[in-house]
Amino acid sequence: MLLSGKNIVVTGANRGIGRAIAEACACSGAGVWACMRTVDSAAEAWLRTLGEENGVPAVPVTLDVSDEESIKNAASLILSEKRPISGIVNNAGVVGPVRSFPMTGIQEIRETFEVNFFGPLFFTQRLLKNLMRNRSGSIVNIASVAALGGEPAQLSYVSSKAAVIGATRKLASELASFGIRVNAVAPGIIDTDMGGQIASAMAEEVLAATALKRKGTVSEVADMVTYLLSDRSSYVTGQVLRIDGGMR
Repeated sequence: MLLSGKNIVVTGANRGIGRAIAEACACSGAGVWACMRTVDSAAEAWLRTLGEENGVPAVPVTLDVSDEESIKNAASLILSEKRPISGIVNNAGVVGPVRSFPMTGIQEIRETFEVNFFGPLFFTQRLLKNLMRNRSGSIVNIASVAALGGEPAQLSYVSSKAAVIGATRKLASELASFGIRVNAVAPGIIDTDMGGQIASAMAEEVLAATALKRKGTVSEVADMVTYLLSDRSSYVTGQVLRIDGGMR
């Protein structure tokens, strides 16, 4: 299988794109640490079934990427299992305030950056020695096409995702000597709760300007992420791969 023998950390795994990525990884033969803000009985049952059906460990991890202590605790739990980490998918994120810049508070911008940029960066840093020691691995950051073209009334979201892209390219060059690849996936309008928020803010002209004239699915994003985590993408690093249906 595509990810057989690998172990992948996925943040924001409770729903939407993150859940689809966790499921795709497990179905491809990888053990999964599914990180989410709240681990409830439903999440535990889902992961227990996912692990049993695919014969892989599927471990729930409580993680709030806006909280430094939560990040430390989650990373410690993952590292305590003494399994080599093959990949990290930084998917957890928020849309943030959907208002023009003059109407957006600086604290609101900071909060968006904490979730979309600083938290994932710090979490990756806590886990990185594991990958460096094994001299292999793949880090996939979920960015957004909004950060590539810019959208009105979304300064905090666009800026934070642009920072993710910048960090992706820098880390790709810095970590290459350790055999670690770093890429970003930039989805367009995806059929999720978050995608619905973004789509309503940008109105129907966004989809009208998309060649395929439809929203993407979470499985389409998960398939791309799974490819980047696999050895089939062994010569791909420092890239931002758009999944946007041909958005202009």
